[in-house]
Formats: sequence, C-alpha cells, structure tokens
Amino acid sequence: MYIYLGGDTAISTSDIIGVFDMDTSTVNKATRDYLSQSEKNNKIVYVNYELPKSFVVCSDKIFVCPLNTSTIAKRIK
Repeated sequence: MYIYLGGDTAISTSDIIGVFDMDTSTVNKATRDYLSQSEKNNKIVYVNYELPKSFVVCSDKIFVCPLNTSTIAKRIK
C-alpha cells in the first residue's frame, strides 16, 4: 500500500522504517547528527517547504513532511 505525504510524494508502506515527530525527536543530539549527515549525503527529501512536523525514515531516503505523526499513522492503518 502507498501513503500520500503531500506535494507529489507517495511512498510504499513496506519501505517505512519509522515515523518521527520533528519537535520531540530533534532534541536529541544523535538525531540531529543523523539528519545532518543524511542531508550531506543527499538522502533527505523535503515534501514541500511548509513548516516540517515529522520525518519518515525509509530504507533509502528520509522524507521531511508537514503532516503530524498521528496523521501518517492513520494513513498507514
């Protein structure tokens, strides 16, 4: 099944490793370092340029999107 993240981005649910809240998870330095390193390696995809509320870690990319984690969870179910 595919879920719509916004813009023109839809991803397969089988590729999703985790869905994380931007506000609570980026407090940790390890998460900030992970996102920074991923951005340097061109693995981050910005769904659009609205205020990011969550990021979805997939097997090959990280999608930064304006949807709440609860909205993404509902779409997965």
